[in-house]
Amino acid sequence: MMKIRIEIFFVMMMLTFGWMVFFTRWPFWLKALCICLYVGLILFTVAELWLQNRPVPRTLLWTCLLILVPVLGYIFYIYTGQLLFTGALFKSKRASERQLFEALRKSERPLKVLSLLNNHQRCFAGYLERVTITGQNQNTRTEILKNGEATFLEMKQRLKEAKDFIHLEYYIFRFDRLGQELMDILTDKVKEGVDVRLIYDAFGSFSLSEQDRRKMAESGIQLHPFLPLKTAWFTQKFNFRNHRKIIVIDGKIGFVGGLNVGVEYLGEDNKFGFWCDTHVLLEGEAVQTLHAIFLLDWKYVSGEKLFENPFYLKQVPAEGEGLVHVVATGPETRDMSDHYYAMISCATESVWIATPYFIPNQAIMTALRIAAEKGIQVRLMVPESNDGFLTQYATQSYFPELLLAGIELYTYQKGFLHKKVIIVDGDMASIGTANMDQRSFHLNFEVNLFLTGTDSIDDLVTHFEEDLKECIRIRPVTFYKRGLDVKWKESFARLFSGLL
Repeated sequence: MMKIRIEIFFVMMMLTFGWMVFFTRWPFWLKALCICLYVGLILFTVAELWLQNRPVPRTLLWTCLLILVPVLGYIFYIYTGQLLFTGALFKSKRASERQLFEALRKSERPLKVLSLLNNHQRCFAGYLERVTITGQNQNTRTEILKNGEATFLEMKQRLKEAKDFIHLEYYIFRFDRLGQELMDILTDKVKEGVDVRLIYDAFGSFSLSEQDRRKMAESGIQLHPFLPLKTAWFTQKFNFRNHRKIIVIDGKIGFVGGLNVGVEYLGEDNKFGFWCDTHVLLEGEAVQTLHAIFLLDWKYVSGEKLFENPFYLKQVPAEGEGLVHVVATGPETRDMSDHYYAMISCATESVWIATPYFIPNQAIMTALRIAAEKGIQVRLMVPESNDGFLTQYATQSYFPELLLAGIELYTYQKGFLHKKVIIVDGDMASIGTANMDQRSFHLNFEVNLFLTGTDSIDDLVTHFEEDLKECIRIRPVTFYKRGLDVKWKESFARLFSGLL
């Protein structure tokens, strides 16, 4: 890693020096030398980029950016992690994950419910079993928590019941009213002898001040940032963020889903208004896998190998139906889009999707189009108004293709739709932290639950149908009448879809 830092530092100094020479009255030969060095560096980078055989649109996008945007294009290329995107950035983390999950899978009991699954369930369950390093779990109870009020009420109660440890991992952790309430509970638990550990993403939790962090540390909470911004600039990791939301209590209780910690997730932010989201309470064997994901991230940020202590990874079975598969993805693993594609491809009757951002890759678009053309009911629910210009119009840019394929489009009107849910045939579902966009597919660390034949899927179906009542369906005739200015915005935002 030191070698990478020295290389980037040298390159940045050379580019800065060349830029200064270009705007000074130094000799022509010196300016020409700097320009030649820069051109050589760009051509070498472009050649290396082409040899990686990435998708053609992305290769062309980066090629044009490197050539047409002097200096800034190359800086952007480095700091979005493209220089070593092929896996070297997180090589050690990937090795630790494979070693731990292979050990856990060897200790798992044989699944008894596979023979009870129907054909499309067995199709998807078999796929997950073969391609993921985490195992499928039975003897697990899942409870769907709708929106912030129900989620944080249950969360606070469970935190107060902790006896041994509380482990938390969040993309956004604000020290507002809600954050302070949780900190008060955690501080009380520390006084009772409970170990409390917190991982927060350095970018997502940027509003967490030094004073806030010091206050938490002084109360006895152990906390570490994921990819601190100061060092991320020199390791090409700035663009890779931890988007996971995890709580594990005593190895028995787990929480995972779309809700971060902040009052906006309770619908108390005037900008967003009502916040529509979904979280899951886990009990049983699947908590072990969820906890292993946290422990691996804890080792990455702190160096402490808690997973070597059997106390932290013991299974505590609970009564539950069906299969629960906890799947973590990130820059160092298979894309979440592969799992979404496989899930959609196994559908026989219906595919229902709710996501705040819909910026898919070509594989997802093809899977949805073919499903609709086979007569499968495909529904997509997105927010009416998004939280960014590019994400808003990039999402809309896909509407014409979806409408042409016969896919039902709905825009949520009540507030901001933030839940990330896929329901297939009413008996398979995905719920977690991954959006249906390129950032969640390629850049973020995410974690999802894939549910097969669990009772909680009925609740997801019910909640989806309830949310549909707060939506307006987009009809082709009305949508095609949108103004030329809107179409230009969509086309412009679509150009950046590979980066969103």
